[in-house]
Amino acid sequence: MKRYQLSTLWLRTVVMLCLFAVSCSAAAATDTATRVFDPAFRTLRIESSLGFTQAPVIRLNSGDRVIVSFDEIGDDFSQLQYSLLHCNADWQPSRLLESEYLDGFNVADVDDYAFSTNTFIHYVNYRIELPNEYMQPLVSGNYLLRVYERDEPENILLQARFAVSEARTGIAGEASGRTDRGHNTEWQQLEFLVNTSDINISNPFQDLLVTVTQNNTPATTRTITHPMRVEGSNVIFSHSPELIFDAGNEFRRFETIRTTYPGMHVDSMRYGGSNYHAYLMHDTPRVWKDYKYDETQRGRFKIREYNSTDSDLGADYVTVHFTLETPEIPGARVYVDGDMTHHLTDESYLMKYDYTIGAYTLQLPLKQGSYNYRYIIIPPGEKQATPTPIEGNHFETLNEYLIQVYYRPPGARADRLIGHAQMLANP
Repeated sequence: MKRYQLSTLWLRTVVMLCLFAVSCSAAAATDTATRVFDPAFRTLRIESSLGFTQAPVIRLNSGDRVIVSFDEIGDDFSQLQYSLLHCNADWQPSRLLESEYLDGFNVADVDDYAFSTNTFIHYVNYRIELPNEYMQPLVSGNYLLRVYERDEPENILLQARFAVSEARTGIAGEASGRTDRGHNTEWQQLEFLVNTSDINISNPFQDLLVTVTQNNTPATTRTITHPMRVEGSNVIFSHSPELIFDAGNEFRRFETIRTTYPGMHVDSMRYGGSNYHAYLMHDTPRVWKDYKYDETQRGRFKIREYNSTDSDLGADYVTVHFTLETPEIPGARVYVDGDMTHHLTDESYLMKYDYTIGAYTLQLPLKQGSYNYRYIIIPPGEKQATPTPIEGNHFETLNEYLIQVYYRPPGARADRLIGHAQMLANP
């Protein structure tokens, strides 16, 4: 199906008017998490052109691309624009000027869009690919893409994180169940070295900063500011408490690629008024159960409709019913978690306890596809969510770790991302 193209002539006529307002609103904002602010927009995805399982990190001045896509529920498109904000390692705005981190104007139309076909829930699918002819990152680091309506640049509809790496370091190491807290129990520990022979770093103990994130979950991100030791051009990170993670468990899975019969982990599919409903098989806590291997995508989801030539446009929205059978946990807050929720503890993903069936329940409108998910809980009196009380911890879990190496030379006004690597646990 041919995708409609918005005229880009507006770009040259409104850019000077919008640029200042967008820049000011972006600098003033403090929420830099990947999220959707407007409920009319759904299914926000950030993927690398290198593959579905790759982190949204592209190499500077390469052919890599990051693809951001999302839907707007309804029958008509909106005149949307986007801009980029350069951030430091902690995802707070850097002190760089737009002209220092971008080649081109920092505002462009979302001009690639198309309407859904043969779906009960009508929507418009939008797509942004970066870099493009309007925006070319000039420097490495973290970037936040923000989308808004043309006439309201201060009202951010959604935003998405990605990173640009110089890829100038070699990173090698492992994540295993052999930890400083015990062997083959409930944790995993990372050890790795960063080879800096391709870049002159005078003081690795002061100028380097490394972040490690488990399964694309921002809340798990650890920041290591000092290596254990340096051996020539190899910077060694080892035996640090910050490199010990709860091992967790494999994500749960379900599929809604068909509406004609139940898919994986779906008990039944029913049409209910305006769209289909998928009732998942009832889940139970796994904290006391033995580890069971399962081939998952570490929390990711993939849009798919079995009979469509373009699932981005042919997949329908299905109301998915989650049920977690367990006694109520007084004062606790239980959520459904995964890339589909951007690992946020928002009210939209909060489960309610149903005393008639003795279970936590939640209904989520999700586009047809294959999904990974798990349950997380904020215990009474705590602020941080954890999957441990429901999912348990097993050292065998095949977790994925994203290592990012940042460098800020003395006097610099931003963190450079000089290297990155993805690592699977090797229990």
